[in-house]
Amino acid sequence: MTEIESGAPISRIRGATRRDAPRLLEMIAALAAHHGDRATASLRTLERDLFGPTACSQALLAERQGALAGYALLCPLPHLHFGLRIMDLHHLFVEPAYRGAGIGRHLVAATVAEARRQECGRLTVSTHADNSRAQEIYDALGFERQAPGGPRFRLELPANGALPAGWV
Repeated sequence: MTEIESGAPISRIRGATRRDAPRLLEMIAALAAHHGDRATASLRTLERDLFGPTACSQALLAERQGALAGYALLCPLPHLHFGLRIMDLHHLFVEPAYRGAGIGRHLVAATVAEARRQECGRLTVSTHADNSRAQEIYDALGFERQAPGGPRFRLELPANGALPAGWV
């Protein structure tokens, strides 16, 4: 996908493959733990969401000397009424040992390139309110801060099919 000059902090950024799934799960768990959560992703859910026939997202991986140093998870979203595709940079993670070396910026740049390749007119990203470092980086890269949106709702869809009482 993206080759980086030798001597740079990463050797390349590429799309994730099935053989990357175990290592990707480790990084997903590390990101969840960083946010005080416990990841429940599995090889099966990665297969479904990244590699299978109903895949709904893609992952970009940053390599440094053959080791995976970080990842970005991209989720496309169509805004049909505007005729606009949006790419959401849903996860951005760099292993602690590699932070501060520009790997996150390279992953964002690769995300921009992929969004353009997919004819997206907008790239969105969010970060934890307390993550001032990430906010500074997104500001420096030219991202525009957005006001919080309107009310959002969710409906849990349990695997057993049971819906809340009163469901039509």
